[in-house]
Amino acid sequence: MATPHCFFILSLSLLLLFHGSFSLRQPRDECQVDRINALEPDNRVECEAGVIDSWNPNEDQFQCAGVAVVRWTIEPRGLLLPSYSNAPQLVYIVRGRGVTGISFAGCPETFQESQQPGVSTRVQDKHQKIRRFRQGDIIAIPAGVPHWCYNDGNEPVVAVSVLDVHNGANQLDMNPRVRDDQIPLSIYEIPTKFKVVGHFYVAGNPEDMFRQRFDETRDPRGPRETRRPFMEPTQRECNNLFCGMDTRFLAEAFNVNEQLARKLRNENDVRGNIVRVEGNLQLVRPPRTQQERQEQLQRERGFGRRPNGLEETYCSARIIENIGDPTRADVFVPEAGHVRTVNSHNLPILERMQLSASHVVLRDNSVRLPHLHMNAHSLLYAVRGQAQVQVVDENGNAVFDGNVREGQVLTVPQNFAVVKRTDRDVFEYVAFKTNDNAMTNDLAGRASTMSALPVEVIATAYRLSLEDARRLKFATHETTLKSVRPRPGRWADA
Repeated sequence: MATPHCFFILSLSLLLLFHGSFSLRQPRDECQVDRINALEPDNRVECEAGVIDSWNPNEDQFQCAGVAVVRWTIEPRGLLLPSYSNAPQLVYIVRGRGVTGISFAGCPETFQESQQPGVSTRVQDKHQKIRRFRQGDIIAIPAGVPHWCYNDGNEPVVAVSVLDVHNGANQLDMNPRVRDDQIPLSIYEIPTKFKVVGHFYVAGNPEDMFRQRFDETRDPRGPRETRRPFMEPTQRECNNLFCGMDTRFLAEAFNVNEQLARKLRNENDVRGNIVRVEGNLQLVRPPRTQQERQEQLQRERGFGRRPNGLEETYCSARIIENIGDPTRADVFVPEAGHVRTVNSHNLPILERMQLSASHVVLRDNSVRLPHLHMNAHSLLYAVRGQAQVQVVDENGNAVFDGNVREGQVLTVPQNFAVVKRTDRDVFEYVAFKTNDNAMTNDLAGRASTMSALPVEVIATAYRLSLEDARRLKFATHETTLKSVRPRPGRWADA
């Protein structure tokens, strides 16, 4: 007969099994935020053919959401060098167009140059699938998957990337890793709860995008200006993955001589993370117009269908979905704006990554009705315009009450209520969410918590007459977005 001790062991084992099966994001206790700010990037890396702006990942609100944020600006003919990250990421294309390559391990090189006997004896190039992107696209990049990006257009490509460093795919330690000349000597200066943000470059001599900031008054090495400059060549001799490998091993691995193998190290390369391509990048790819026509046809044929597992394999998985096109909006109110969401239902790869996103355009004198995200943190990036935003915590405190304008980032923690209102501006933003099927609960409107409550419950809860309770419940007929009249006061003057 089983003893109580055996039942206890069995129950504990089942508990650990289910916890391990469903806990895809790491547990944490960093969400003790009593104030949230709309933040602008505080670190910039200048490259040969672009600029990288990043937000300090040690900010409380980023630690709460478990994310890191980077903005890339790639000039025409600029190539973002191949790299991979220890965390999955979603990239939103704010402006421009170009091509990107994702190197899935073990997948075949399905794009190949045509064999032309007698014309040339050189080896024909072949590589994995190349994908085009344009303004409004969301690009999903899983953890550990190398990728690159090339701007083949006539205007800069601007892209915002959110990395989910608290995702279960990130198995690195909890301390951020920094350059040798920036490591704090006191353990009290190390944020022990935040996971490392790592970009591992396969080529080039890149610079760290996430320079950590510490209290220099407690640093015995003295002020930063007395140290060697970060861009000094001696500090940037070699920074990609091949730098730590012996050139003899590399020569054997690639079956080349050591002189050629040494070039993989990119020693003393000062071009940075984004380099300029001389001429045009010659790639094997379908003509632009033909590819776009095929993608549009696939979208139309596949609209409303659930993937059956055969349509999309790992090697040919879709990683791009456009959410900026108003003709494909999920919510469309001509006077108020529109909303488009990408999640694991219309981009299945997001189920593995546990991420999703929404693109929102809020027209002037409009309100995004009060709402909350039940199972996800939300990180807002303002694409254009500005809006008045209020975020309220579980105690009814407004942890944020102010303007959010173009180029700023604002974090809305899980279950915190948020409302947005515009006055004279069209406010466009993208919201990155830490769940592949983020669930939104509206607090006002036709399909809201208020409309789901009985009138008697509303009257009793708020000490209202039945007439006022019915007015509160039924007066707003809209869902999600609502156009409002201009009015004087704090909202209009903000």
